[in-house]
Amino acid sequence: MLRKIRTIVAAVVFVLITLLFLDFTGTLHHWLGWLAKIQFLPAVMALNVVVIVVLVALTLIFGRIYCSVICPLGILQDLLARLRKKKNKYSYSGEVRWLRYPMLLVFIIAGVVGIGSLFQLLAPYSAFGRIATMILQPIWMMGNNVLGTIAERADSYAFYTVDVWMKSLPVLIIASATLVVLFILAWRGGRTYCNTICPVGTILSFLARFSFLKIRFDEKKCKNCSLCSNNCKAACIDYKTHTVDYSRCVVCGNCIDSCKFGALKYVGSLGNPRESSNSRISSDPNKSGVSGDSIDTSKRSFLLASALLAGGAMAQKKEKLMDGGLAELEDKVAPNRQTPLTPPGSLSFDHFAQHCTGCQLCVSECPNDVLRPSSDLMHLMLPEMSYERGYCRPECTRCSEVCPAGAFHHVDKPEKSSIQIGHAVWIKKNCVVLTDQVECGNCARHCPSGAIEMVPMDENDEESPMIPAINEAACIGCGACEYVCPSRPFSAIYVEGHEVHKKL
Repeated sequence: MLRKIRTIVAAVVFVLITLLFLDFTGTLHHWLGWLAKIQFLPAVMALNVVVIVVLVALTLIFGRIYCSVICPLGILQDLLARLRKKKNKYSYSGEVRWLRYPMLLVFIIAGVVGIGSLFQLLAPYSAFGRIATMILQPIWMMGNNVLGTIAERADSYAFYTVDVWMKSLPVLIIASATLVVLFILAWRGGRTYCNTICPVGTILSFLARFSFLKIRFDEKKCKNCSLCSNNCKAACIDYKTHTVDYSRCVVCGNCIDSCKFGALKYVGSLGNPRESSNSRISSDPNKSGVSGDSIDTSKRSFLLASALLAGGAMAQKKEKLMDGGLAELEDKVAPNRQTPLTPPGSLSFDHFAQHCTGCQLCVSECPNDVLRPSSDLMHLMLPEMSYERGYCRPECTRCSEVCPAGAFHHVDKPEKSSIQIGHAVWIKKNCVVLTDQVECGNCARHCPSGAIEMVPMDENDEESPMIPAINEAACIGCGACEYVCPSRPFSAIYVEGHEVHKKL
């Protein structure tokens, strides 16, 4: 019963949170956004006290169920491990202290001193977000485009095609490498990554040692058949000494399900001072205060199901643009900005870098193709804005709505139109008005804040070409001018970011 409940809840949580990352329509985050907010690390970064207290309480009562039914990377490891069909494929191994605790120390130091790339690389939720955004979402979108093509030929608007493009090659490589490492470790040892590398797993392990409900041996019934150890994906059960390493146990229930003699029970401690900290339990009921036969299975199953459900509840190649079907347009190249652009609501570049976990949820949800992971080594995986494929529409606030880590302060539509994240800069040598001697004015016509107007280059010459004049005080840095500029490959007008955002 324990294994079935855990499997069902984990499957539901995994499917829903994966759909949250795959969705490019912006509709699912209204119903599924809470799944990102109940992840441990984002809750800590956002100082979400309620979620933190609930997750800590769940761990102290039930053990590391977070790793089994809430953490998407943990559930992904279980799915990868299932690909190996061999029975009795695991065995007991001791705790790898020399790797486990140094990894936690490195993670903490990286977070404190601001080495964002290393911090985000080790964060489990962020690792899953990169895999979902960089690998799974493009595949999902390609499948959608197939349906969109079929619907178009049937004169239906049930589906529509979308652009599938490379947001960041370095981050794609990182996501792919992470998936390969997870697959190898899960194939060979089940929860090896979870119990040796993952910092969140190590943090929760300190609490799991003192959990009320634990998997315990009834030595009187145990026949030392080793089935429990051979089916423990955390490699934490030593059947020879009848002990369980609770710091690594993720309460998956495999051991109980595989035991043919009923020697393993998921029971609570009655506070017996003689009980050892490593979970050994005496076979004498008078000494332990607990007997395997005295446990009401139905009540325990109901209690566990309620806890798990509560935890779950908390818990085609792009076609090139053509001009009239005749002239092929050259793709734009991103300008070299002195200060990276961060979205409205992030307050400043430093605030954004300190709070962002690099999960890429804002990147996967951006409807305007403005956000993408940074390829800069110092800020690798940190989302940044660029306007080659779209611009930051003043009416869109989706990135601030979906962020679970507190990297954004939620902004409404009127407020967003008054936040200045940067200012436009005109590059005279690139402007088609001067290079091609043609009239343009695209930047002025499309500026939503009216910060650009066309003025004569020479006020004393009536036939002087009209060039853009930028009012920096009125510009909000939305990038509409940069996006619509016809100059190729470098735009004649681009947005330079501000380290600290201003309100107009």
